[in-house]
Amino acid sequence: MISGLYQGQDGDARLELRVDVDGARPTGRVSGDLFSVAGATTSYVGSFVVETAESATEENRTRVWGAGRFTYGVTTRSVSIRITGEGGTAHVGGRNFTLTHASPYFRSVLLEQDSVVGTVPFVAYDTGTLPGPTGSPPRELSVPAAFAEAGIELRAAEPGVVPTGAAGADLAWDDAELHHAMTTQFSQYGDAAAWRVWLLVASKHVGGYRGIMFDYNDSFQRQGAAVFYDAIQGQTPQAQRAQLRTYVHELGHAFNLLHSWQKNLASPPQPLGQNGGFGDLSWMNYVQNYRPGGEAGYWSAFPFQFTDSELIHLRHGFFRDVVMGANPFGAGAAEITPFEQPVIDQSGLCLEVRAKGGFAFGEPVVVELKLAATGEPRTTHNHLHPDTEFTQVCITQPGGRTVLYRPMMRHCVDASPDILLDGNHPALYRSAYIGHGRDGHYFQQPGEYQVRAQYVAADGSHIVSNVCTVRVGYPVSAADHQVGELMLGEDQGKLFSLLGSDSPSLRAGNEALDEVIARYGGHPLAVYARMVKGLNAGREFKDLTAAKSLRIRPPDAKESIEQLGVVVREATIDNITLNMVTRRLATAEARQGDLAGAHATMDGMVATFESKGLNPVVMGQIRRQAELTKAALSAEA
Repeated sequence: MISGLYQGQDGDARLELRVDVDGARPTGRVSGDLFSVAGATTSYVGSFVVETAESATEENRTRVWGAGRFTYGVTTRSVSIRITGEGGTAHVGGRNFTLTHASPYFRSVLLEQDSVVGTVPFVAYDTGTLPGPTGSPPRELSVPAAFAEAGIELRAAEPGVVPTGAAGADLAWDDAELHHAMTTQFSQYGDAAAWRVWLLVASKHVGGYRGIMFDYNDSFQRQGAAVFYDAIQGQTPQAQRAQLRTYVHELGHAFNLLHSWQKNLASPPQPLGQNGGFGDLSWMNYVQNYRPGGEAGYWSAFPFQFTDSELIHLRHGFFRDVVMGANPFGAGAAEITPFEQPVIDQSGLCLEVRAKGGFAFGEPVVVELKLAATGEPRTTHNHLHPDTEFTQVCITQPGGRTVLYRPMMRHCVDASPDILLDGNHPALYRSAYIGHGRDGHYFQQPGEYQVRAQYVAADGSHIVSNVCTVRVGYPVSAADHQVGELMLGEDQGKLFSLLGSDSPSLRAGNEALDEVIARYGGHPLAVYARMVKGLNAGREFKDLTAAKSLRIRPPDAKESIEQLGVVVREATIDNITLNMVTRRLATAEARQGDLAGAHATMDGMVATFESKGLNPVVMGQIRRQAELTKAALSAEA
């Protein structure tokens, strides 16, 4: 067998060559990455791939050849390789390289895994323990073994343990804390692409997720992930099998693999598999969404491997499209075609996007999503918020360019509770901040924007919304312009996405919001700065240091009440966010020992929404929510 990784040298040029023509699941391809060596530094030049490689073996020598597709300039597209024993030669793009065999794997990645005290990291699962598909041999699969079957070496570093001290092991993490933990860990590795990934085994996420992939719009792209033990723990075969899938799924994102139903959003777009991608037997599909058959159908047919197209990406994707710390997921900020209504829609579902009449320059853009049944009752999943990526939002900017909103983090929801949309529960509502994401700010310029959303239903149907016009006004006064500029910084956008953070990496954003409050406290946009600062003050904040110790800043109820009290009194933010902020304010008041004040705040919330003339069904839900919150605060007190 000759397939594997070869290293070649031609003067100051170094070649990483991947030959994939025999062995396990050969793709019939040859690919490589070219680097330039100057002194003690090495720089990336470009990549190439031969999509259809021919090969022939004579005695002890194998020849492989074909025409390559290159990302850099070459004198010829010809690729010709001769391999004898542990070495050989390669003629690539007009250069000649002397080869040595480096590894049977195509790529090698260092996996650094830390676990919070009280969690039990996954070790291995025997695929023959539970029934599976015919033709899939039973074997013991660890996470490294699963990637090894795809030709990828995961080298596990010495695992670390994060002590929790007096905080206890049952810690719930939120996005802001995980963002801070990740940036702290990444800062040790420098600002460069590298074959290394960090995995945190945490206790639980406040949103109840099984895993989360960190993917930013700065230099930290796809370098870390977390899995949440409370959501995946268990020693039964079913639990161990699910843990293996969760670990491999999240790390698959680190290699720039999209969810199975999102491959059409890749760059370049890839065709979706059967049933809009939900028919893929892949680590990257959601078990509960597999069609046909759901979870039972998935496990009865899943061979514990990546699909052919995913295998090609892992082995032969261009360097910056695969390596951690380089290109982001999918199409990114590249121009896309706006979502179009299907020619035939018998889903019985309707998606609506709504926004207020106009936004000021620099104001966080928030839209409301409404999913409803159009006739007979319909059952679907409740993942309507775009941060879970079953709903996608496209934005046509004033210049005519259409981009995809991409959330700052991708939350993987391995459970999709069904909801019934009927007379008792006619619609599902979500408020979504879409002003900032992994590509930065989407509404930086005054003008008219067109927003449209697409919801992927439980049966795979694509429900496309109306076109919602979002108008961003020009600043009228000098104060409008100054406040708008203070709101539009990159760090500020992240703080709005995270609802605040203590992270030193976002210090500039926090200082800008402090300036808005201190100098322009009476400006209408100051309410958003107060909201972010108040929400962050009202929660504890976990600081996972570079030394892997955990420090916890307790909630500052006084500061939270001071800031959120103004937000609730002004009541200028959208209804769904106002509901959340009011409940957080009541929580802070209860923590201060003012239970009567907390109850009065919740009663005030009901009165505020009654004055807005909301429909009776929604008002009924708000009243029940207020009473449940009061009961919970009383029990906690």
